[in-house]
Amino acid sequence: MKPICVSCRRFFRAKKIGYYFIEGMPKGNDAPPGNAEPEKWSPYKLWVGDLWECEGCFDQIVVGTGLHPIAEHYQAGFAERIKTLGADFQVNDC
Repeated sequence: MKPICVSCRRFFRAKKIGYYFIEGMPKGNDAPPGNAEPEKWSPYKLWVGDLWECEGCFDQIVVGTGLHPIAEHYQAGFAERIKTLGADFQVNDC
């Protein structure tokens, strides 16, 4: 079953299979949740999932990430993999 947009009562549609994104981590104890102050977050893990979009309201979701990230911040070449794979979206939430 495809994901469902509750607001529009429509199915989401796959927009990009293999969507790379970053999970952020707070730089210190004062980092707020969400994107309120993105400069207080740094890249933590690199994930891949599928980007889906509602054709009614254009809301987007990422699903199908699997259980484990494809790379983590302590691994050699982490920053280069982010650039190579074009991961420019970062989730800042704990």
